[in-house]
Amino acid sequence: QVQLVESGGGLVQPGGSLRLSCAASGSFFSINYMGWYRQAPGKQRELVALITGGGSTNYADSVKGRFTISRDNAKNTVYLQMNSLKPEDTSVYICNAQARSSLGTPWYTYWGQGTQVTVSS
Repeated sequence: QVQLVESGGGLVQPGGSLRLSCAASGSFFSINYMGWYRQAPGKQRELVALITGGGSTNYADSVKGRFTISRDNAKNTVYLQMNSLKPEDTSVYICNAQARSSLGTPWYTYWGQGTQVTVSS
């Protein structure tokens, strides 16, 4: 089992910045990719950014050039640096990770509880 705990959300003015963190804990052998999704009220959950264990990244078009995902493998933690925030970035941001309990066992996907990000003046 893997527990994902997010932190760093809050209220910020348009054009401002926030940094989200997500730490993985529990019993696992290794973590493959880690990422961030977001879900606004009445909307589908959407991928924001993803990073593999090797450091390859993928971003939603709407955040390219503004958001940066990074990862500290020693701490099993993923970060999302969000700059030039817009009101349309307002959402619950949810951490996601794929992990397995031992070598050769299936990979499972885990989700955090989410952290609210509100961009408003």
